[in-house]
Amino acid sequence: MDRDVYARMDQLEAHHWWFVGRREIIRAAITKLIPLPQEPSILEAGCGTGGNLAMLSSLGDLDAFEFDDIARKRAEEKSNRSLPFGALPDRIPGDDSAYDLIGLFDVLEHVEADEASLAALGARLTPEGRLILTVPAYGWLWSKHDERHHHFRRYTKASLTEAAQAAGLKVERSFYFNSFLFPVVVAIRALKALFRRDTPDDDLPGPVMNRLLSRVFRTERHLVGTIPMPFGLSLCAVLR
Repeated sequence: MDRDVYARMDQLEAHHWWFVGRREIIRAAITKLIPLPQEPSILEAGCGTGGNLAMLSSLGDLDAFEFDDIARKRAEEKSNRSLPFGALPDRIPGDDSAYDLIGLFDVLEHVEADEASLAALGARLTPEGRLILTVPAYGWLWSKHDERHHHFRRYTKASLTEAAQAAGLKVERSFYFNSFLFPVVVAIRALKALFRRDTPDDDLPGPVMNRLLSRVFRTERHLVGTIPMPFGLSLCAVLR
């Protein structure tokens, strides 16, 4: 991603409604859908500026790596830990390590070799380990946001399952999320395209609106493992 995108992520991920809500949905997916041992070993592949590290470290013994030097430095400052350089698919640090849980959160769409990356991460799982990932949904939602973030693709359940199977992995569970706000975001993107507006999708709204959007989005954590939504702006999957 461009450096300004990492800078925005660093500024926003502690309190922007999307980052806050996604963390809670990821945590709910891990705790509800994945059987972990008592003290699980966890890896976050592509930790960015570190917004998920505190949440993941509360669940087990955490390792992480990051490709971008500046993002990695900010993640180290936030987490007070040293983090190695790493890149998918062929530069994953720690050759002898195997993990009970690997997290890949809005990273796969940035990697051209998605099948090879999934295969490389799958090879780092313990026999009962799981890979949990999130990706943006639906190619028809492609926008300037995707170009600015250097995405190669967006996914559907079918295309993500196809990539996982090609990597030798099985999709145990998959579900769309950010569903309640789906109509609003689709309408906003349509208006931007109509009027040729190029404002970033991740602008921070005012405090009241940010709290409202966060409350709506966070509510979806209660649906994880119970009511599968038929659509959403994002897709989560658990692989083994």
